[in-house]
Amino acid sequence: MSTQAAVPEAMHWSTENCTISRTMEILGEKWTFHVLREVFVGVRRFEDIRARANIPRQVLTDRLTALIDRGLLRREAYRIPGQRERYEYRLTQAGLDLYPVMVALVQWGDQYLPMDAGPPLLPEHRGCGERVEVVLRCEGGHTPTPREVAFRPGPGATPREVS
Repeated sequence: MSTQAAVPEAMHWSTENCTISRTMEILGEKWTFHVLREVFVGVRRFEDIRARANIPRQVLTDRLTALIDRGLLRREAYRIPGQRERYEYRLTQAGLDLYPVMVALVQWGDQYLPMDAGPPLLPEHRGCGERVEVVLRCEGGHTPTPREVAFRPGPGATPREVS
């Protein structure tokens, strides 16, 4: 019996082009999900987002700019009579496709960081009113547990250079 531990397969592959790293460059800043949360629940105007999320003005400006530049939000002009033109922030398809991520965060938080009074947000299906949850499902239709899912090198994987 060998006393050396087996080297995990992942050690043979580079993380230079990691999807998670590229994604976190966009989503990894604390305020990003606060801004997205507001837009997901229908709060679309700058001052409304700022007030509800309690986010500093410059931070909100920076986050909105970054989310627009990365294609998650788009600006839509509106004007209240007698006032200057302003903008609402709307989700693009890329932004909408983050919805399962947001639901998964809520689901995880409700399970592991529960509040005595119960969840402050309930994701519900508009069509039937039932609660929505995120589940893992493979293309074969199975619902594996996390321990039954393996990340394998894909076509964009590159071997790791060992120094």
